[in-house]
Amino acid sequence: MSATTTLPELERTAPVRHRPALSYELFPARSDVSFERLRETIRHLEATAPDYVSVTSRAGHGNFARVLEVTEHVLAETALRPLVHLTSIGSTRAQLTTIIHALLDRGVRGILALRGDQPEGHRLEDDEIPFARPLVELIREIERERTATLAGGRVSIGVAAYPHRHPESATTSHDTEVLVAKERAGADFAITQVFFDASAYCRLLERAQTAGIRLPLVPGFVPATNPRRLERLAEMSGVEAPRDLLHQLEIASDDVERRRIGVRFTVDLARRVLDAGAPGLHLFTFNSHGDALDVLDHLDLDRWSTTQGETR
Repeated sequence: MSATTTLPELERTAPVRHRPALSYELFPARSDVSFERLRETIRHLEATAPDYVSVTSRAGHGNFARVLEVTEHVLAETALRPLVHLTSIGSTRAQLTTIIHALLDRGVRGILALRGDQPEGHRLEDDEIPFARPLVELIREIERERTATLAGGRVSIGVAAYPHRHPESATTSHDTEVLVAKERAGADFAITQVFFDASAYCRLLERAQTAGIRLPLVPGFVPATNPRRLERLAEMSGVEAPRDLLHQLEIASDDVERRRIGVRFTVDLARRVLDAGAPGLHLFTFNSHGDALDVLDHLDLDRWSTTQGETR
C-alpha cells in the first residue's frame, strides 16, 4: 500500500485526537438509589468523550462488589474505558492476584496501582504488599502470564504522584525516588494528588525531569466550589486551599455565586498547568457532573494541542 493511500472509512470512524487527555474520577455507589444517580452522571460525562474514567476502591477492598458494579456498567453500557483503583494495603498478595485476574477477565485494561491510606496502628501481614511499586510488579507479572489471552496487549498502569510532599515522606526528594521506582517497575503514567498552586505542579515536573522520569504526570483537580469539601480534603491530604479562595466561597451570596467563584479558580489553575506542559486533566467529580462540566465549558482543550506537541 502506498504511503499516501487514504482509508476514508477509518478516518470517519477514528478521528485523530488532538486535545490533552481528559479523565474523571468516580466513586462506587453506596446504594441502589445512588447508583441510579451515578449512572446519570456517567451519561453526562460520557458526552464529553473522556479518555477514561477512574473508579475508586477502599483499602482492603471492602466495597469491591460496588467497584465491580460501576466497572461492569461502564464496560457494558458505555463507550468509556475504566481505570480501576487497586490498593495494596490491607490485602495479601493472593487476594490482590485474585482481584487482578477478576478485573482482566471482565475486560479491564487500566489499573491505578496505589498503596492506599494506611489505617492508624496498622501492622503489615506477612504476605501483604506494603507499597505501590511491588503492586505494579505483580500486575506486570500477571500480565506476562496472560499475554495470549490479552492478545499480546498490555495493561495500562497508573500510579500516584505528589506535587506537595507526601505526608509520610521526609523530603520531596524521597517522593521523587519513589516515583522513579514505580516507573522502573512498569508504571505507564501518574495522576497527581490535588494542589491549588500551579507552581507546585511545575516544581514536580522539574524534579521528575531532573531525575530522568518520562512518565506523563497528569494533574488532578477538584472543582473548588464547595468549602466544606476543600476543608475535608485538607484534613485527609494535608494540602490546604488558599485562604482567599475559602473566604470568597464563605461570603458568597448564594450557591450560584459560590459555583462561579470555584469554577473560575479551577479553570485558571488548569490553564496555568496546561500552559506549563501538562499532558491532560483529571477531574475528581465526587459523582457530580455539574461542576466538572462547568470547568470544561470554560476551557478550550484543543487550544493546547500545538503546545503539547512541542513539549512532549
